[in-house]
Amino acid sequence: MADEKIINKLLENYEGLMPKSLIEELRSKLSKIDVDEEKLRKIIEKVYKEYVDALVEPGEAVGTVAAQSIGEPGTQMTLRTFHYAGVREFNVTLGLPRLIEIVDAKKTPSTPTMIIRLDEEHKYSLEKAKEVASRIERITIENIAKSIEYDMINSSFIIEIDEEVAKDKGITKEHIIKVLEKLKIGNISVEGNKIIISCNVISPEKMKKLREKILNLKLKGVKGIKRVLIQKEGNEYVIYTDGSNLAGVLRVKGIDPYRVYTNNIFEIAEVLGIEAARAAIIREAYKVLEQQGLDVDLRHIMLVADLMTATGRIRQIGRHGISGEKSSILARAAFEVTVKHLLEAAVRGEEDPLEGVAENVIVGQTIPLGTGMVELYMRFPQRGK
Repeated sequence: MADEKIINKLLENYEGLMPKSLIEELRSKLSKIDVDEEKLRKIIEKVYKEYVDALVEPGEAVGTVAAQSIGEPGTQMTLRTFHYAGVREFNVTLGLPRLIEIVDAKKTPSTPTMIIRLDEEHKYSLEKAKEVASRIERITIENIAKSIEYDMINSSFIIEIDEEVAKDKGITKEHIIKVLEKLKIGNISVEGNKIIISCNVISPEKMKKLREKILNLKLKGVKGIKRVLIQKEGNEYVIYTDGSNLAGVLRVKGIDPYRVYTNNIFEIAEVLGIEAARAAIIREAYKVLEQQGLDVDLRHIMLVADLMTATGRIRQIGRHGISGEKSSILARAAFEVTVKHLLEAAVRGEEDPLEGVAENVIVGQTIPLGTGMVELYMRFPQRGK
């Protein structure tokens, strides 16, 4: 029998290169045969080579197959926005609208959300989870004010504070005054639960703008996070948010920075880099298809994600992205704005090498894939020989 230590040592080099199931199968079968280390190495190398060769057939139209495999089930997807799993209060875009958002590389999702997991100190206690949530949730004057009115006679804004809400959110009048003073709009005084800002504003337009400015003034929290919700998952508390700001949330004390997730792919690219964004595209697209009960092979989605992120930035699959940046003029013209592409190419005197699928279909040639990759030549015998 082969030595298990040698087998494990040799297979270690292939971890991450081959699927775990294949490595385990190799380990089990190799331990039953009696061969030396050199032969074991050759067997593993041969299996790896066969695995790599079997990943994709030479000449396989992977792009067309991926497009078909995602596009066809996409026609069976719903157009509705569902509630987020386990969180009734938050609406999150799912189904076809979400898939379109992903492939169109939309800068901000229509319903950005975050899942924030907490560190060891905070995740087991509801009180401590609430402390972290209060640091994250963006609180403005609008959230804690019963009303805000303009007194024309005294030229002043009167903000009536809802003391119960303010106490619940952990905000004092002193803090509100301190934040209002930064605006430098006039003298501030307090009468009971009312804060009075004396300022000489005559124009109704200016008065309206100033009122909006006061209402949207941030008192605490992270910019972009409108609401938070604490959910218990297993034995730990998790924070779900309405709104997203990955860079801002990562600075908050009490969160686990390795287990924070957002559905905003551009934020992930900005903070964690393009590889993380690629992984997010795969995860988000696969999750949407899976929730609809559609079985699409992960490799098709991986190919789409690779194309979208290959240049180091996120590009959409459309005329402003991948399809619009193809090297073939005819392929670009076949997609959208035909005349513009043909005219620009004619002005620049461009040539089309006819290397892709679309352009060869247009000119009526065999596509250079599968059997079309093979060119057959015949040499005729010369006379007299």
